[in-house]
Amino acid sequence: MEAVKMYASQADAVLVAVDRDGVAFSKEAYVRKKYGESAWIFLEAYRFFVREAERYVKKPAGAEFPYWAYGDLLDFDHSGNGNVQELLLPAGEAVFFRVSDWNKILCMKYIGEDEAEEARFQEELKSCGLREDQVMRSSFYPEWKNRILGSWQRLFRFHEEILQGIRSGSLQDLSGIQAGLWQIRREWIVKRY
Repeated sequence: MEAVKMYASQADAVLVAVDRDGVAFSKEAYVRKKYGESAWIFLEAYRFFVREAERYVKKPAGAEFPYWAYGDLLDFDHSGNGNVQELLLPAGEAVFFRVSDWNKILCMKYIGEDEAEEARFQEELKSCGLREDQVMRSSFYPEWKNRILGSWQRLFRFHEEILQGIRSGSLQDLSGIQAGLWQIRREWIVKRY
């Protein structure tokens, strides 16, 4: 299987688990603890990802939530207390998407086919006196919320194209590409920074 170089930033506890057990799995409880009162945003986004990502890569026993990896060191925030690792992982173990699309999900935004569609959606909402984050926090706007959640399917629109590019060797630049991983395995870590 083709291997792909990606980068991840993980807390000490993850690396301890990898060193001790050879593998680490992310859990919902970790997300709740890490993000506190903002956890609802991450839980909404991560639960969506978990439901949909299994269509691309089977979730192994023990995994609850994903880990994130990036194609370029410049694509993720280094300001936290994580430790950066260079990974060489089997391409078939990752679900690939654009960093920009995942960031829209984390902001509870609509993902359009293009920026013009996104602008039209936001104008529709604005004409009703609403914002995307307001819709997502509330149970009063189920139709709007369903449209936003439905648009999130577009997160996976480039997975197969990216995977084929990696496998064929035609995709050399992975900047702007993110991957969801069900696990971090010891043998995938080739360098720690």
